[in-house]
Amino acid sequence: MTTSTKLEAGQAAPAFTLTDQDGSPVSLSDYAGDKVIVYFYPAASTPGCTTEACDFRDNINSLKSAGYTVLGISKDAAPALKKFQTEQGLNFPLLSDPDLAVHNAYGAYGEKSLYGKTVTGTIRSTFAVDEAGAITLPLYNVKATGHVASLRKKLGIDG
Repeated sequence: MTTSTKLEAGQAAPAFTLTDQDGSPVSLSDYAGDKVIVYFYPAASTPGCTTEACDFRDNINSLKSAGYTVLGISKDAAPALKKFQTEQGLNFPLLSDPDLAVHNAYGAYGEKSLYGKTVTGTIRSTFAVDEAGAITLPLYNVKATGHVASLRKKLGIDG
């Protein structure tokens, strides 16, 4: 099942509870009162996703100092997420969404262009969620390289 529903700024972020890389449940509601960056990526340990994850890792302090927690979501199973986290020294939770329910709720799964062909899969997407659980910045079809710098600029985060 795919969805073309895109979320917009001001909408409530769809609630979710997913399993992290250690098999523990993580819910968006765990972060009520905090700002959260939720990003969707196609697959752990692939080149583009590694570039993007390491970019978040390398910028985590500036994001944290601006009050943001980062959550990465893919369809990978927990063991693959744990391996990815360990190999890359990732310092934020990686969540498993194997049935794509959360991907679909956020409009982060559907048709996309890959090497000139239309395919169905994860749409690399990032969402900033405010303390009240509303989406403040929905970004679809983001580029893996340079994404966090662009995100910080859009969120008005310096440093």
